[in-house]
Amino acid sequence: MSKEIKTRQGRRQARQSMKKGKKTSTKGLWKKIFLFIVTLGIITAIAGGITVFAMIQGAPALDEDKLTLSQAAQMFDQNDELVSQLDSSERRVNVSIQDIPQIVEDAFLSVEDIRFREHFGVDIRRLFGAVAANITEGFGAEGASTITQQLVKNLFLNEEKRLTRKIQEQYLAIKLEQRYSKDQILEMYLNQIYLGSGVYGVELASQTYFNKSVGELSLADAALLAGIPRRPSFYDPTKNPEAAESRRNLVLSLMEQHGKITSEEAEAAKAIPLEDQLHLTERESYPYEAFYNQVLAELEEMEGITVNDLYNAGLKVYTTLDVHAQEHVETVLQTDQYITSFPDNEDFQAGITLLDTKTGQIKAIGSGLQDTDVQRGFNYATDIRKQPGSTIKPILDYGPAIEYLQWSTGHVLVDEPHEYSVGVPIRNFDRSYDGALSMRRALARSRNVPAIKALQEVGVDRAEEFAKGLGVPIEYDDGEMPEAFGLGGFRDGISTLHLAGAYAAFGNNGTYTKPYTVRKIVFPDGREINMAPESQKAMSDYTAYMITDMLKTAVTDGTGTTANIPGLPMAGKTGTTNFDEDTRRTHGIPENEVPDIWFAGYTTNYTAAVWTGFSRNGPNNYLRRGEERLLAQRIFKAVMQEVSANKQTEDFTMPNSVVRVGVERSTGLLPSPYTPQSEIVYELFVRGNEPTRVSEEFMELAAPSGMMASYEADADQIIVSWDYPSDLADEVTFELQVSIDGNSPQLLDRMKDMQFIFNSPEHGSTYEFTVRAISDENPNVQSDSASARVVIEDAIDEDEEEIPDPLDELDPDGNQPGEDEETPPEENGNNGNNGNGNGGPGNGNNNGNGNNPDDNNNGDAEQPPGPETDEGADEGSET
Repeated sequence: MSKEIKTRQGRRQARQSMKKGKKTSTKGLWKKIFLFIVTLGIITAIAGGITVFAMIQGAPALDEDKLTLSQAAQMFDQNDELVSQLDSSERRVNVSIQDIPQIVEDAFLSVEDIRFREHFGVDIRRLFGAVAANITEGFGAEGASTITQQLVKNLFLNEEKRLTRKIQEQYLAIKLEQRYSKDQILEMYLNQIYLGSGVYGVELASQTYFNKSVGELSLADAALLAGIPRRPSFYDPTKNPEAAESRRNLVLSLMEQHGKITSEEAEAAKAIPLEDQLHLTERESYPYEAFYNQVLAELEEMEGITVNDLYNAGLKVYTTLDVHAQEHVETVLQTDQYITSFPDNEDFQAGITLLDTKTGQIKAIGSGLQDTDVQRGFNYATDIRKQPGSTIKPILDYGPAIEYLQWSTGHVLVDEPHEYSVGVPIRNFDRSYDGALSMRRALARSRNVPAIKALQEVGVDRAEEFAKGLGVPIEYDDGEMPEAFGLGGFRDGISTLHLAGAYAAFGNNGTYTKPYTVRKIVFPDGREINMAPESQKAMSDYTAYMITDMLKTAVTDGTGTTANIPGLPMAGKTGTTNFDEDTRRTHGIPENEVPDIWFAGYTTNYTAAVWTGFSRNGPNNYLRRGEERLLAQRIFKAVMQEVSANKQTEDFTMPNSVVRVGVERSTGLLPSPYTPQSEIVYELFVRGNEPTRVSEEFMELAAPSGMMASYEADADQIIVSWDYPSDLADEVTFELQVSIDGNSPQLLDRMKDMQFIFNSPEHGSTYEFTVRAISDENPNVQSDSASARVVIEDAIDEDEEEIPDPLDELDPDGNQPGEDEETPPEENGNNGNNGNGNGGPGNGNNNGNGNNPDDNNNGDAEQPPGPETDEGADEGSET
């Protein structure tokens, strides 16, 4: 029994011992589990921390260049009106937060981040409440990301790794909030956000959808924009108007819910039909191709501006563009509305540059007969380099002649066979010569020989200097400028831009301004750069006005009559070029056909230069006689007539440095009193260089006075003398003539002295001397004559028998032998006729022997004009 009891106690102790062991074992297990969990947690935390740290370390830096949102340059016209914006990867127009109305801010914050101004970049409440909000208020009502997170995601992150991106997004959002203010972040967001239809930012979206600036948006407009960012393609009002309107109304409800608007305002906005809101406008990114090409060329040449800046830096470019003029130029060139005679040849092209004469601002540019839609394509107005033909004559020939030699517009040049200084003959286009011409007529008729004579008189160095002062590129090989440049035979040619700039200086009293399209550039920070070039005096005002006056004749009575616009004070010049012989032979081009025709002209308001020709040489690429050679003038007229309509155009004002004087048509000199009125024309002279006059109509010289002629027997000479006012004597030359026994007068001398000795006169003859004064400045001006007469008696024969002394042979009555006492004494044969017959000063003055109508002719009378050739075809550059 005791054994059993021991056994039971043993079992009981064993059971108790087992329970105690089991309890101890369970407690140890949980402890182990706890320790494991803690250890795992620590490891996980460390691993997580390391992972998060690694993710954060891999986050991109907050690059300020990216925070400065890219914006392509905006283009404004001459009236500061926005015309377009250049294409870039993201089309946007940045706007300051101060210019964004509160209603727009409230709309975006209500739907995107209502606690934006309270959180530190990450909204903890929203992070956990986003799911519930999406369920209770509808999908899209609220997202987990704050506006700050959306901004850094769009600017710095991508969609590849969502967990990594989310952690980096929150980290960068916190950093961004530490660096920038809430207003700065909201401004960046509203400028950066994509709002459908290819536009970024609220400003460009406002212009695109509503045709107004963001500052003018209504409540309904603001709500519509605020609803787009969640799903831009779906809520784009141009693609899915019903969804966009529904989303707009949801935004309005959220604004009401958050106390931003009243229920009445919300309902009124919801009642507006979407179609009534939208006024879709999309500005062409590259309109007015030819003009924009020049704008970009000027910007790219500007120091400190790069191509990247044009498409990303948010520049505002204020141009000189006249939209109406530009559109009209394109209509003239690219339609048949104004000109129907363009050659049916795809190689035919035309270019035109239109300037403001006074400022040099480019108002319009036309390039080619088609709109190529090619950005920075070839520009036939500005990039072309063609020989300018006779349009260069005012620049290289006649302008320098007036500037440096003070020639008058009536200066006579003889159109005759002539050569360049190197011995090569100069030819006119029609291979004929017109004889003596005034400079005015030579320019109006575009004769080549007189132009080169003018250039040779001035000298090529001074002519080159003059042209360069007008912005004309003069390029040649070593040595001096070839004289053929004076007829437009350039090596490299010029553009319509160069030519228009030079001609504008003639119309602007001699002041040259380099043509330009960009007035100023405004940077996003408000800095401005004035781009207008400085003007410079390129010539005297008398040169500018006298060239202008002659070019007015060229369009009223010269080669440019087709371009003339009745009633519009205008000056202009044609230009025609020639094919070189190699080109002519290579392509089989007939003789006398031409490759290019130009016309350049100006008023006091506008200047235009037009080129017509071909983009390349070819067998049919030449301008035929007739209408094709008038196209440049017709283009000019169509453009100038339109831009001058309904605008007052003053005539050119003659400066005080110029005087207008009546001169003989044939000589360019002052007329004599006998010149027919029909032969008197009025020409321009540089003041101080016009001929001296003593009356309003004619210049007269005083006649010599006190003229005497006496015979000195001892010296056997006739001494002739006269008087002349001492203050005028240095300005004249005396012409002395003699008539013997009434025969025709013979010239004795032209001299400055007022005395002449005539040796060994013929005895028994009558001598009549005549003298008159001739102007040294104008040989055609002569005085009346003064004259004196002397008679020379027969001389005594020295071989006669000596007469005896009468006293030796007196008879007693006192008479000589053989003398008749009744005969009266013989009278002295010399009594009363003692040799001179000089009636005193002025005796014998022939008042009828003054100037006659032929005195002033000099053989230089202008030939009557022959039949006109094709306008613009009587000229040409001879290289």
